Amino acid sequence: MRIVILGAGQAAASMAARLRAKGHDGPLTVIGAEPVAPYQRPPLSKGYLLGQMGLDRLLLRTPEWWVEQGIDLRLSENATAIDTAARLVTTDRGSVEYDALALTLGAAPRRLPAEMGGDLAAVHVVRSLADVDAIQPEMRPGRRLIVIGGGYIGLEAAAVARKLGLEVTLLESAPRILGRVAAPETATMIRDLHLSHGVRIREAASIDRITGTDRATGVVLADGQELPADLIVTGIGVLPETRLAQQAGLTIDNGIATDDHGLTSDPAIWAAGDCASFPFQGERIRLESVGGAIDMAEAVADNMLGADRFYEARPWFWSDQFDAKLQIAGLGTGYDQIVTRKADGIHGGSVWYFRLDRLIAVDALNDARAYMIGKRLIEAGRSPDPQEIRTATDLKALM
Repeated sequence: MRIVILGAGQAAASMAARLRAKGHDGPLTVIGAEPVAPYQRPPLSKGYLLGQMGLDRLLLRTPEWWVEQGIDLRLSENATAIDTAARLVTTDRGSVEYDALALTLGAAPRRLPAEMGGDLAAVHVVRSLADVDAIQPEMRPGRRLIVIGGGYIGLEAAAVARKLGLEVTLLESAPRILGRVAAPETATMIRDLHLSHGVRIREAASIDRITGTDRATGVVLADGQELPADLIVTGIGVLPETRLAQQAGLTIDNGIATDDHGLTSDPAIWAAGDCASFPFQGERIRLESVGGAIDMAEAVADNMLGADRFYEARPWFWSDQFDAKLQIAGLGTGYDQIVTRKADGIHGGSVWYFRLDRLIAVDALNDARAYMIGKRLIEAGRSPDPQEIRTATDLKALM
C-alpha cells in the first residue's frame, strides 16, 4: 500500500513513526512546504525565541531516522492539487500516486489585511521557524513591542519580549484577554502575572490601523489614540489549511471534516492535527494542540492499517509564560459553574469548570498537582462535588 502524508509537522511525524512501528513496510512519502524536517512548534515562541534552544533540539526526529525508516521525506515541496479519482497528488515538483492519503496540513495564522498595514515590515506572526527567525533580530532591549491579540500566542510572545528587555504593550479588542479559551478567573491570574512583570495590557482596545510607509511605526486605536512601536507581533488566531481539501471536493466543516476514525468524506483520504475537525461530545471541534495532533495521527495510522479504532480525544494544553506554567486538562466550553483554589506562591491557583455538575476542565497555574488530579478525574469520567474541590485540604482525597 502506497501511503502519502501531506504536511510535515507534528501530526505527520507521529503518523509516519506509528505506521512503521505497526508494520507498514510499503512506500511512505511525507511532503512538506517548509525547508526543514518536522519540528516542535510550541518552543518557537518560548525557548527558541529566547535563544535557549537550537534547531537541533527542535527537530522531532534526526535526519538519519527518516532514512533508516525508509521514509521519502520531501521538503520545500508544495502540493498543488489532489485528484481523488486517479488517487494522485500533484506538487510543484511533479506528482505521486497513493492508495491512502493523509492530510496533516496544520493551520495558518490570521493576518491583518494590507489596508490595515498588516503587510508592512516589522509586523510579525508566530507560527513557523521562519517566522521566529525573522523576529529574533528585532527583539533587542529597550525597543517598543506592541502585541495584537490576548490569546496564548500573544501572551507568550509578550512574556519572552519582556524577558529580553523590551517595552511591551499588549492590545486585546475583546473585553478581556483569553476571552475565547478561558474563564475570567484564569484570565485574571494571567493578567496579574503579566502586569507584575511590566507588560502593559489594554483590553477592549480595537485597532484602526498600523502606521508606517514601508515599515510599521505604531498602531492607531479605534478611538484615535496612537501608540508608537518598533515592531509588532499579531496573535489573532489561526485558520485550518483546507484549500487543497476543498478543491478536491472533501467536506469542510470547521476544518477538514472527519468521522470518529479520522476518515474524510473520501474513502481513501484521512486527516489529523490542526486542520482536521472531528465529533466530540455531540459537537464538531478542532484541537489546536501537540497532544491532539499526536493522538489523532496515531489513531489514523492504526486505522489506515485496518485497526477500526475510534479516536477518543483527551484534550490537554500548556503555556509557559515568564517563570509560570499554565496546564489545562479538558475543554471548558459551555461551563455553567466555576470553582477556584489558591496554590502556593504569588501566582498560582486552579480553576475547575463544571457543566451540569460534571467536571469538564481544569486550568492550573503553577499547580501541577491540581492539573494531574483534575486530568485523571476528567479522563475517568468522575466528578467530585464542587464544594469538595473548594474545601479539600488534600486534592488526592478526591480520587
